[in-house]
Amino acid sequence: MNIDSQFGGSEDRSDTSPILIVPYMWIGDFVRNHTVVRVLKERWPNRPVDLLTTSLCAPLVDYMPGVRAGLVWDLPRSRLAVGRQFGLARLLRERNYGTALVLPRTWKAAMAPALAGIPERVGFVGEFRFGLLNRWRWGEKKLPRFIDKNAALARPDGAPLPPEWPVPQLRVQPEEIARWRQANGLSAGAAVALAPGSVGASKRWTYYPEAARLLVERGLEVWVVGGPAEKGLAQEIVAAGGPGVRDLTGNDLRNGVLTMAAAGVAISNDSGLMHIAAALDTPTMGIFGPTSPYLWAPLNGLAATVVQTRSVLACQPCQSTICRMNDHRCMRDIAAQDLVEIARDVLARTQGLSNG
Repeated sequence: MNIDSQFGGSEDRSDTSPILIVPYMWIGDFVRNHTVVRVLKERWPNRPVDLLTTSLCAPLVDYMPGVRAGLVWDLPRSRLAVGRQFGLARLLRERNYGTALVLPRTWKAAMAPALAGIPERVGFVGEFRFGLLNRWRWGEKKLPRFIDKNAALARPDGAPLPPEWPVPQLRVQPEEIARWRQANGLSAGAAVALAPGSVGASKRWTYYPEAARLLVERGLEVWVVGGPAEKGLAQEIVAAGGPGVRDLTGNDLRNGVLTMAAAGVAISNDSGLMHIAAALDTPTMGIFGPTSPYLWAPLNGLAATVVQTRSVLACQPCQSTICRMNDHRCMRDIAAQDLVEIARDVLARTQGLSNG
C-alpha cells in the first residue's frame, strides 16, 4: 500500500518525531491495533511508533514488528483517576511525541496526551473533547467496521478507505517456541489449541469438552489456553479428554501467545485469542453465533469460520452478550463432531497429516 500514490500528495518523509497510539485495551482490539501501526509506518517510515498499553496486553508489543516500545500504564476503567493521568502526561512529555492517535472516543483517553502538550492529537469527535484533541475527524458512524474506524485515523484526513487494510502481524522466533515447548514438557508434534473463553456468555461455545474427547480419540494432542477466568472450563475439558489434554491457562498473556504460535490449529470463540492466533498465521477456526464474522473476524482470514449451520435464525447476528431468545441455538446447533472433522481437514491441509 503506497500512501502517496493513492492520494496524489506527499508526506514529509523527513519527519522523525515519534508517534503515540492510544488504543482500545481489549486483547483482540489491541492485536488489531497493529494494522494502525503498519499504516503509520507506510505513511511515515522514519517516525518511531509507540503503543500505550496495560500490563495485561504488554507482552503483545514484543511480537509486533514496527513498534518501538510499549508504555505500560494501567488506568482504572471505571473512573478518571486524575493523579494517574498527570503521571502519564509527565511520561509522555519526556518522550517528545509529535503526534498522538487517540482511538477510543472517550474523554479519558484524550486527557493525558493533551496534558502532555503533544502538538498533534488526532481522534474522532466524541464526548465533548474540544480542547483535548486538535485534529478532529468526522464521519465515524459511516465507517462499517471497527478496524475501519481505527485505521482511518492513521490516514490523511478525508482519504478514502483502501480496498484492503494491511493485516495485523505477531512474530515469534522458532527458538522461543522450542524453549517454551521444552519448559512445559510438550512434544514437537502438531497440537490443537482450544480457547473456550470470551467476553460475554453468549459467545461461548459449550461443547469444548466433547470436542477435546473426540480429538484425543483421533490421536491428537489438545492444549487448553486462556486466562485465570478459564481455569474452571479447562478443568472440565481435561476431565473429558483425559491425559491427552493439557491445561495451559494462566495469568501471563505471553503464555497464550506462545501456545497459539506452537499449535497446529487453533479453535476459538470470538475472542482475543482468536485474533492472536490469526495474527501469528496459525490456522484458526473461529466460532461465531451472536456476532458477525464480517464485523469481528480477524483481517488475517480464518482457516474456517464456523457459524451456526443447521438452521437459519432471524436473530443472527444479535451482537448481544446474553441470549434473550432461542435458548442460544446459534451456538448449540454447532456440533462437536462437525468441528472436529473441520479441524482434522485443516490439519491435513496445513500439516500434511492423514485425515483417514
